[in-house]
Amino acid sequence: MVFDSHRIIAMAVAPAESIASLSSDLLYDILRRLDGPTLACAACTCASFCSISKEEILWENVCSSMWPSTNREDVKSLISSMGGFRKFYADCFPLIFNKEAGEYQWNSYLEYPDDWTEAEYYGDMNELERISPSDFVSIVDIKFKEKPIYSKVLWGIPNADGYDAWFCNCPFRIDLLSCADRDDTNDGVVTLSVSDGLPPISSMEREKKDGKLWQELRDGLLLSWIIVNKKIKQSANLASWSPLDGQRHWPTDKDFLFRFGSVLSAKDILPSQVVQCILIMKFRVVHTGQEGVQTTLRSTELSMQLEDMEGAHVNGRNSLLILKKALSCRRSKNYSEVHESCLTYSRAQNKLKEEKIRNESRFDTICILSSIVAVMTFWCYVL
Repeated sequence: MVFDSHRIIAMAVAPAESIASLSSDLLYDILRRLDGPTLACAACTCASFCSISKEEILWENVCSSMWPSTNREDVKSLISSMGGFRKFYADCFPLIFNKEAGEYQWNSYLEYPDDWTEAEYYGDMNELERISPSDFVSIVDIKFKEKPIYSKVLWGIPNADGYDAWFCNCPFRIDLLSCADRDDTNDGVVTLSVSDGLPPISSMEREKKDGKLWQELRDGLLLSWIIVNKKIKQSANLASWSPLDGQRHWPTDKDFLFRFGSVLSAKDILPSQVVQCILIMKFRVVHTGQEGVQTTLRSTELSMQLEDMEGAHVNGRNSLLILKKALSCRRSKNYSEVHESCLTYSRAQNKLKEEKIRNESRFDTICILSSIVAVMTFWCYVL
């Protein structure tokens, strides 16, 4: 039995004696069947629903349905220590939204002296407030046509042991499929087949022409990548749920690449003031109908990295600062608004590239003219 928000509101505006006549057990049974947005809407309709909707078990069920990773006992303990499932849902259901994506000016640089010490770079923070890779937890879930196909929880950030200079100064990247986790119940490989809803394809040549498999993947894939900071007890979803863009048959005829992500604030951290969190998901066709088995795809990459407006990868030290800042940034429940902010960032980035190319072209022209003038001046002096 499924209830929608319109029926819930209709019940809430019924005469008070009608609502009062219903037992709390019945009201609870109604609310436990709702999804997150409808439950939140129902909580605003009347005092009875508001009171019952505060039950943690209701929000635990909502989170479990939306993010299967939260079924793990260690994740449940983590969420409870952060304020509970209701708060977790409120923090992670809305996506990150950045209005400043198109305001970057390419020549507005901030200066960071190379000889700054770590303490000077991070500012005046005591040991309890210092950022550490071990403070972060990644909670990742992939769905295809609303069906969960992969879940993983990564404690800490890989390759950051000791938090040494190598991690701080090298490009930041999390490659989830290469991270071994002894607590995982799967081998780290995501597979999709016809039984999951994929359309059967007879050959890749046929797929190149009609693009049916590509269309189904683009419309059906959903990604959630939640970052949690255990120390400050905050969390946020860095993914865009649905793909922002993608490439068919890249780099081979059997590869499909999809990009998810969000635009994060880097104010007072990087010259660009904003960066893009890029989440890459790549699948490869391993079987087609032509081979006598059903169409099957296997994941070959699931990764995160941060890029600034000029396309440079952000290093580990700055990435931790940006991720911490992202946990308290602006959020939106309007997915089209979130996607538009990412498109605005892409347009601003393309504009920056064009401007840099024009400036480099002008500089090259000046150099050529200067060389010609110098040669002519030399020969005039010699002759």
